[in-house]
Amino acid sequence: MSSITPPNPTSPHPTPPNQTPPGQTPRSRSGARPGAIIMLVLGTVLGLVGAGMLTGGTALAVVTASQQDDGYFTSPAETFAVDSYAITTPKLDVGMDFGVPTGVGFDLATVRLQATAVDSDRDVFIGIAPRADVDAYLADVNHSELREVESRPFRDDYLNVPGTQTPGAPTDESFWTESASGAGTQEIIWKPAAGNWSVVVMNADASEGVAVNLAAGVHTDLLGPIAVGLLVGGGILFLIGVLLVVAGAIGLGRNLAPAPRTPGIAVASPQPPAFGRVDATGPVTPPLAAAVAPASVGADASLKPISPATLTGHLDPVLSRGLWLIKWLLAVPHFVLLACLWFAFLVTTIVAAFAILFTGRYPRSIFHFNVGVLRWSWRVSFYAYSALGTDRYPPFTLARTDYPADFDVEYPERLSRGLVLVKSWLLAIPHLVLLTVLVGGMSTWADPWRGDDGAGIGGTDEVSLLGLLVVVAGVILLFTGRYQRPLFNFIMGVNRWVFRVITYTALLRDDYPPFRLDQGPTEPAPESVGAPQG
Repeated sequence: MSSITPPNPTSPHPTPPNQTPPGQTPRSRSGARPGAIIMLVLGTVLGLVGAGMLTGGTALAVVTASQQDDGYFTSPAETFAVDSYAITTPKLDVGMDFGVPTGVGFDLATVRLQATAVDSDRDVFIGIAPRADVDAYLADVNHSELREVESRPFRDDYLNVPGTQTPGAPTDESFWTESASGAGTQEIIWKPAAGNWSVVVMNADASEGVAVNLAAGVHTDLLGPIAVGLLVGGGILFLIGVLLVVAGAIGLGRNLAPAPRTPGIAVASPQPPAFGRVDATGPVTPPLAAAVAPASVGADASLKPISPATLTGHLDPVLSRGLWLIKWLLAVPHFVLLACLWFAFLVTTIVAAFAILFTGRYPRSIFHFNVGVLRWSWRVSFYAYSALGTDRYPPFTLARTDYPADFDVEYPERLSRGLVLVKSWLLAIPHLVLLTVLVGGMSTWADPWRGDDGAGIGGTDEVSLLGLLVVVAGVILLFTGRYQRPLFNFIMGVNRWVFRVITYTALLRDDYPPFRLDQGPTEPAPESVGAPQG
């Protein structure tokens, strides 16, 4: 028989069994199932690998499609000019490092070289031959060996090989594997074979002073099949990864569903530990219970929160002067995990968008998972370089805890089907423009766990106002041991605005974010709806 704890007779509100006591935070259900975590991790890995394969396959498909009508992918023609008798390439080793016998051909690609004399009155010669034959032909002949070519901007560099002999006409030699000479554009088409090779460009009459426009092209029939293979394989892996991520997120989200609330009791956010002195320049503001959760049954229905997204952060009573200098390093494990979680967040948000479009509801388990990702991100941000408000290391969990920083969003029972099509990219533009000023870059709002240099993973390198203020707060803390309370309050206001906009653009709520910089550790008091004006 299970035992039931009797209510405390000294309490004015005895706590019914299985319900949250007044003033305490509702706890999530039991810990996350290992199966859900495994699915999420495996799905993220497969999804990222699949995305990489899709990207590579797409790039190869573009390269294949960009080949010219004659089937070659050709470089721009550039001018090469020397005062010697010939331009040569250094030895081209084909297959020699793998022990392929000399002369064994490769059908994987075809190379095309084109040469046009700058002086239209001169005939040009271009040929390719074994390196040993070229060396014998140009022995004691002044020629220029091409050592380096840069394309942007174009620059060529040569090694001048001195000599006193005059070469014979190249067209009289029989050792060329492929060669062409004459007026206008001359080209050779060569199928690579194992050996040491060298390309030679000369005037057809073997005179000094070579000036030609050269272009190289390559044709291969492998790029198309490789691209198709990458696209098909990447698509399959990505689809499996997405399915696993969604299944894992749903499993984790079910465990994050909040426990039932006691009717008539508002829920308060976790209180920071009350010990030591507050090393700041202003009084500590206690959290406001009514601002953390919506008015519950029995509460004053004329009051509503300013925003359904609730962000809190309580400054540590005492902060280390120098720890903030290495918090970016200490938080690396969180950054790695959050990179995976944000991939899952993107996938589940797209899934939720379709669900809202067809049903008008945000899948509850996915909702709690996505809010958990934002909550984890905010805790790491509060610790490392978006606020520096605590020295307590963030927990590795999506659930609510007694950590000094917390984030939550009230679940919406219904959402607009039409707004899902325009919220993220159109209606949020005014906020994104303003956050560009505050946070420093249109892409910055998507990285709430960025570093103090304003650059998150894949983010912008611009210096943000928020990052600058956090660095100023850190420098003041380093030299004085104090975190200026007005500065902390303003930083909290910027972060609160950022997360409200993320809540809206991630489709978690239809409530349009207010244009307010609500400062301080806790949400402001709820506003009266329809209150009499006096």
